[in-house]
Amino acid sequence: MEEYKKTINSEICYTGVGLHTGEITTIKFLPAGPNEGIIFKRVDLPNQPIIPADIDHVVDISRGTTIGINGANISTVEHVLAAIKGLNIDNIICEVNGPEVPVADGSAIVFLRLLKEVGLKQQSSIREYFEFDEAISMYGLENNVDIVIVPSDDLKVTFMVDYKHPYLGTQYTFLPSLKFFEKDFASARTFCFLNEIIYLKDKGLIKGGSLDNAIVIAEPNITKEQEEKLKTTFGFKEIPKYKNGLLNKTDLRYQNEFVRHKVLDLIGDIALLGIPIKGHILAARSGHKTNVELVKKLRKIYKKQQLQKTFQKKRTTDIVFDINAIQRILPHRYPFLLVDKVIEFVPGEKITGIKNVTINEPFFQGHFPGHPIMPGVLIIEAMAQTGGIMMLNSYDNPEEYVAYFAAINNVKFRKPVLPGDTLRFELSVISMKRTIMKMHGNTFVGETKVCEGDFIAKIVKK
Repeated sequence: MEEYKKTINSEICYTGVGLHTGEITTIKFLPAGPNEGIIFKRVDLPNQPIIPADIDHVVDISRGTTIGINGANISTVEHVLAAIKGLNIDNIICEVNGPEVPVADGSAIVFLRLLKEVGLKQQSSIREYFEFDEAISMYGLENNVDIVIVPSDDLKVTFMVDYKHPYLGTQYTFLPSLKFFEKDFASARTFCFLNEIIYLKDKGLIKGGSLDNAIVIAEPNITKEQEEKLKTTFGFKEIPKYKNGLLNKTDLRYQNEFVRHKVLDLIGDIALLGIPIKGHILAARSGHKTNVELVKKLRKIYKKQQLQKTFQKKRTTDIVFDINAIQRILPHRYPFLLVDKVIEFVPGEKITGIKNVTINEPFFQGHFPGHPIMPGVLIIEAMAQTGGIMMLNSYDNPEEYVAYFAAINNVKFRKPVLPGDTLRFELSVISMKRTIMKMHGNTFVGETKVCEGDFIAKIVKK
């Protein structure tokens, strides 16, 4: 059954303090068009720059998630994004008159209730989901982190944290679907340890932080020096310590509020994919850094899927692009189209192409008759064409562009290529700008390298 995208019915706003900047800012939520997505706007800056809430615009993840464009940034967006995605909102405009979203009470519930207050509106566009066929995993990026996402018919999250801290220990939670987000996760507040707040203060952060918008966890073995620093910094007469080792007088909202807030952050961060997910995320000790790396990986897989839909009419399990798809991307034609298929493609990173060399190739008629050897320059050309496929697919309409190669360096031919050989071209990106890419390419027959070289190419409009 088809689902339709949603936005909000009317505008509503919230004013509060930013967690790190301490500035008072207002965020205004407005309805957006059927395919606008989630966008932020810095209305306090000239020209009111628009910042799409997607992974390509993440500029910092050191303390929360910051998005930006051309130097205009908005920080601590993850709780707002969690509220938006927790309600399955696809399109919305978030206007902010400062560099940071208000922290509210340190959770997503304030924003979620505001959005519910104005109500949701169904739109004309059909909602698409990111789906996949096999597990995607990342391990050991930071603090022994594990994160895996497996196919599922809905978004689910299983999360475990183990801080090896006497007041936290190991905590576990499960989100069976977004239907449970508001009741069981949206109110979970951000938290930090007592010894962290000294560091954060010294770095000029948490200027707006307080026990009203964060849970602070005491340390059992705080030094006298640290205790005096805390008293001076925060005006404490004594370091308070209430139930469960918290500085906050209020009770926890959930028995395992800390791990539930980690799920909240994750929901906010995966909103940066730009398309809802059908998958079960299993995470251990994950934070913003790992969440963002996961979204980057999912984004590449999703782009590959979209390219296959665009150029590959019949999808096969072992081919990314067949010859028909390649002909829609590259301008080359027989006898100068030298790539038969693409079997691996990670946008912006690497590509693997295949060329089956037969005795019927036209160049064998004149290149050493009686002793046929594929011309080395054509091996280089075939590698260049494979790299061109990757470059052109960084554009929404690649058929309107062509890749010109500006330099080919460090070429080495290691073994002759003969009729019957199957060439495998493996190219990886060294550096990439909007129109210029530098790549290193290797060509193999089986496991034997027969050629290699470095390529610099530029994309120009036809």
